[in-house]
Amino acid sequence: MYLLVLMWFLPFFNGRNLEYISIYTLTDLQVCIVLKKISLRLVYSEDQKMKQRCHSFQLRNVFLFCIIEMKRKGVLIGMKQVLVYGDAFVDYVADDATNRTFTTHVGGTTVNVAVGVSRLGVPASYITVTGDDDTSSDVRKKIEKEGVDLAFAKRVPEKRVSGVVVHLTEGFERIFHSYIDETPDIQVEPEDLQEEAFDRASIFHFASGTMFHSTALQTTRKAVTMAKQRGLYLSFDANIRLKRWTSETDCRETIGSFLSVVDLVKVTEEELFFLTGAGTVEEGIRLLAGHAIPILLVTAGERGTIGVIGSETFHVGVAPVEVVDTTGAGDAFMAGILRELYKKGVPGDRQGWIEIIRFANRIGALATTKQGALTALPRINDL
Repeated sequence: MYLLVLMWFLPFFNGRNLEYISIYTLTDLQVCIVLKKISLRLVYSEDQKMKQRCHSFQLRNVFLFCIIEMKRKGVLIGMKQVLVYGDAFVDYVADDATNRTFTTHVGGTTVNVAVGVSRLGVPASYITVTGDDDTSSDVRKKIEKEGVDLAFAKRVPEKRVSGVVVHLTEGFERIFHSYIDETPDIQVEPEDLQEEAFDRASIFHFASGTMFHSTALQTTRKAVTMAKQRGLYLSFDANIRLKRWTSETDCRETIGSFLSVVDLVKVTEEELFFLTGAGTVEEGIRLLAGHAIPILLVTAGERGTIGVIGSETFHVGVAPVEVVDTTGAGDAFMAGILRELYKKGVPGDRQGWIEIIRFANRIGALATTKQGALTALPRINDL
């Protein structure tokens, strides 16, 4: 029904109007605003046939309902999504290097990636768990406002969104000082994962942030299996936060168990050293070679990114920027990678990867020019 109604309108849309049809990533309120603009444009157009149709209030309502339903059900123009799983956070980020005053932001690495992808014009869906308190409601509203689909996110009344206190150094580097987690045992359960979420996706991205908990680890393993069964591209950001783990060994072994089953792995230089025990990047790359990771990305901040495809290693630089806050830069970089993979597909050669990484480096660098993580994520119009 939805497609038939949409097709009924399509012949009367010119090129400028067609841009409004690709509105999958918008919230329902934004859809209403967009459609109101479309209606006004058409009502005052010279096309008498279209004008007559748009004067029908009931018909416009039906059209609006169909678009919203199609967006919600994920069938708008057959669009696939980038599916992300993880833990939503509230970041308490220091205002300066004195670390005495803080500004609150919605965050968490996987939230940042999902929002980052959406801001770059790619439909994103997020699997997480929140509660029914004011903080949880605020987190969900802000994520949805960014156009991220929460249709597969779980809501448990007792759940409280985790928090992290982020300190800044004199060089504007962030330090994850402490974590606040009142309900660590309330997680997305393996049985909460819905097949439809994976059927609607082309890329699945996850990180290690929740793997310290046995239930979340089981959920992650099942999610990876569901993604592989459907041929989704698997992206994994190590994103190690040792303060959430009971031991370094447990952290290292758990993360290591995923390296051989994904298509892309992103680590920082420090994470590479931690996982391998290496003293140099070259040694660390060599020690990870046994996992046969199709593409390994080692980020090095202002020095750019090292890419590894099989036995081939290459460096992609980044243009310097005036750094304000590095919080979320890695997440912005990851969003850039996923955006390019979604738009262009997986490169077949080194040059293709260089172009994708160069784009992601730019996105990551732009994120450091503003304070905060989610608030600093670039939009496609910023480029």
